[in-house]
Amino acid sequence: MRPRHLRAGAALLCLAALTTLVSCGSSDEAGDGRTTVDYWLWDDLQLPAYQECATAFEKANPDIAVRITQTAWNQYWQNLTTQLVSGEAPDVWTNQATYYPQFAAGNQLLDLQPYVERDGLDVSAYQAGLADTWVKDDKRYGLPKDWDTMAVVYNTDMLKRQGVDLAALNDLTWNPADGGTLEQVIARATVDSEGRNGLDPAFDKDHVEVYGFLPEWADGAQGQNGWGNFAAANGFEYLDKNPWGTHYKFDDPRLAETVSWFRHLIDKGYAPRLDQQSSVARTELLIAGKGAMSLAGSFTVSSFTGPKVKQDFGFAAMPVGPAGRKSALNGLADSVWAGTDHKEEAWKWVKYLASADCQDRVAAHGVVFPALKSSTEKALAAHEADGDDVRAFTDAVGTKGVTFQLPVTEHGTEISPLVQDAIQSAILGQEDAADALESVNGKVNGLFD
Repeated sequence: MRPRHLRAGAALLCLAALTTLVSCGSSDEAGDGRTTVDYWLWDDLQLPAYQECATAFEKANPDIAVRITQTAWNQYWQNLTTQLVSGEAPDVWTNQATYYPQFAAGNQLLDLQPYVERDGLDVSAYQAGLADTWVKDDKRYGLPKDWDTMAVVYNTDMLKRQGVDLAALNDLTWNPADGGTLEQVIARATVDSEGRNGLDPAFDKDHVEVYGFLPEWADGAQGQNGWGNFAAANGFEYLDKNPWGTHYKFDDPRLAETVSWFRHLIDKGYAPRLDQQSSVARTELLIAGKGAMSLAGSFTVSSFTGPKVKQDFGFAAMPVGPAGRKSALNGLADSVWAGTDHKEEAWKWVKYLASADCQDRVAAHGVVFPALKSSTEKALAAHEADGDDVRAFTDAVGTKGVTFQLPVTEHGTEISPLVQDAIQSAILGQEDAADALESVNGKVNGLFD
C-alpha cells in the first residue's frame, strides 16, 4: 500500500468551496433540486484540484451537485467499510488495488464496462496497464485517475559535503551481496556524532547523527516504498500471475536476500534500527536532516519541493540490480458503489474524473501524475516550470521493462499484515529472513485453499 495516504490530516476535513459541496453529511438532494453525488478521497493535497474539477463538472451538469469528503488514509477505509455495511456508502470513492478485490467479491462495486462501451470511452489513452488492473472476469470496477513510480530522493547538500557526485546518482548499481555503488553512497552519506562518515575506519555506528538511508517498514505485503523495488531488481516476482494470481512466492530466496541486505545496513549503522526508529514519517525525518537518502513515490514530490522546505532535494532513478532497474507502478481509480440510487449521475462524475478536462486540471496542481498520457506530460511541464526535475519518475514509465505491477489478488487486506509482520521480525533479528518468509508464505497461500 502506498503511504501517499499518510500525508493527509488525521481528522475529517469538511470544507465549502464555491458551488461544490464539501461536507460530511449524506443526502440525495442538494437542497435546490439537484441530485447529489457523494465523492470520497483521502489525500488532502489533492483536494483543491478535485474541488476545481467538481466546480467545472457542475457547471456542465447543472442538475448534479458533487459533495466531496476527504479523510485520512486509515480512517478512510474504516469509514468506508462501516458505510458499506450500513448500506449508506458514498456514490463514488477513490479506490486502491489492495482494497478493491474485497469490494468486488462482495458485489459492492458497479461494473463500469457497459457504460464504457456505451459511451465509447478509449481506455488505451491511459498509461499502459493502469486500466487493466481494474478488470476482473470482463467486469471493470474503476477508471484510472493517477499513477506513481518510485525514485531515490536525496539531500543534495548532505551528499555534496561528503564528496558524492550527484550526476552519477542516476547510474547507481545494487546487489544484495555488497550493495553495489548504492551502498557506497549510503555509507558515505552516513555521519556519526564526530563528523566521520561510514567509510571512515573510526566511524561510530552507535552514535549516528545522519543516517545514509531511511527505510520504510510499514509497507504491507507489497514493499512499494522500499523492499519491493529492490527485490524486483533482484529477480523476485510476487505471484504465479498478476493480477489475480492464487500462489504467492514470498519464500523466494531472492526476497530473503533483499531483506537481509536491509538488515545489513542497520548492522553497519547506515540505517536506523526498527525498534528505535522514530514514529515520524520518513519524509519529515529527511526534511529535518535526520537522513540523507530514501525512496520516494512520485506522489510525495511536493513534500520535498514545497515553498516551506528549506533544504534542496533531488530525485534519481532507482539503481540497477541483477535483474535490471525496477520501480513499482501503482495507480488509483475511481469506483462507483453498486448500491447507489444515482448510477447515471455517478457514472457521469467518474467519466469526467477520468477525462482530459479534469486530469489536466489535476496536472496543473503538480501533486500527482494523472493517468492519461496527455495529462502526464502537462504535469511534467508544471513541475519543470517550477524548476523541479522529476524525470526519474516519468522516465520509469517511459522505459520498457522498468516498472512492475504490485500484486492484485483476493485476500489483499489479510495478506498485508501477515507479510509485514514477518519482514519486521527479520529486520528486528527475531527470525532468519528465509525462515520468516517461508513460514508466512505458507500462511498466505493457505488463504487461497
